[in-house]
Amino acid sequence: MNSLIPDLATTLAQVGNPPPTASIEQMNLFQAIVIGIVQGLTEFLPISSTAHVKMVPVALGWGDPGVAFTAVIQLGSIAAIIWYFWDDLRQVTMGTIRAAMTANYGSSDFRMGMGILLGTLPILVGGLLIKVFIPDFDNSPLRSSETIAIVSIGMALLLAIAELVGTRKRTYESLSLKDGVLMGLGQTLALIPGVSRSGSTLTTGLFMGLERATAARFSFLLGVPAITLAGLVELKGFFDGSMGAVNLVSLMAGLAAALVSSYLAIFWLLRFLKQHSTWVFVWYRLAFGAAILLALATGKMQNI
Repeated sequence: MNSLIPDLATTLAQVGNPPPTASIEQMNLFQAIVIGIVQGLTEFLPISSTAHVKMVPVALGWGDPGVAFTAVIQLGSIAAIIWYFWDDLRQVTMGTIRAAMTANYGSSDFRMGMGILLGTLPILVGGLLIKVFIPDFDNSPLRSSETIAIVSIGMALLLAIAELVGTRKRTYESLSLKDGVLMGLGQTLALIPGVSRSGSTLTTGLFMGLERATAARFSFLLGVPAITLAGLVELKGFFDGSMGAVNLVSLMAGLAAALVSSYLAIFWLLRFLKQHSTWVFVWYRLAFGAAILLALATGKMQNI
């Protein structure tokens, strides 16, 4: 057990001192699959996927997989959520169109569809504002190791409060347009690295009195447009880079691994929250943030 402590410190030190980037053409099949699994699992659990996709390969000595590879395998997560919720998405989409054509604005499908649409606007506006006012956001203090640690702890505390005070009485059928807007505002927090889109929306849902599984389900549906748009924007970096030397076999393997692990993560979380609380994620986030702060305080990690 004690051997885990220096290993963790070494891992965090490696994260703080940027390792060489593991370019797509150098990445082997096994590495691509492992990173794809990490992406899929952490994208939908209420923890930060950005930090984990970087930390795991660095801890294993593979280096940072880079934005290009991450952007491509994120498409697997997008495909998984659309696949899992295809029937829901089709019903809401068609129901919203029919309601708009017949002026049946009180239908549940219309409320759900408009809630998802309006709930997506805050994160889009927030993203655009960051592009305009913080053009060098990737190198800003908001992306520093210390910020990620503090945000992780802060979100853990918010989730804990939501778990304690949330009534958890409202079901999926009670969702309204207002719920979509409120959860959409909560989703905007995910623009800050370390927050986690799933974590911020799940926390918001619990504060709104939703059942845990209902909050997670609506969080996933609300996340479809945001995750898709974010993935497509990040994918631009892949096409802007050198595509000639891409290891297509590893790339496709990582994509497939992300798709399967994302689907399983969604499946597991929805069933887990029907019978269990979110405390396991609270404690995990607290430990994650505390470990980074400890590494910073002891000089094992640079605040970059």
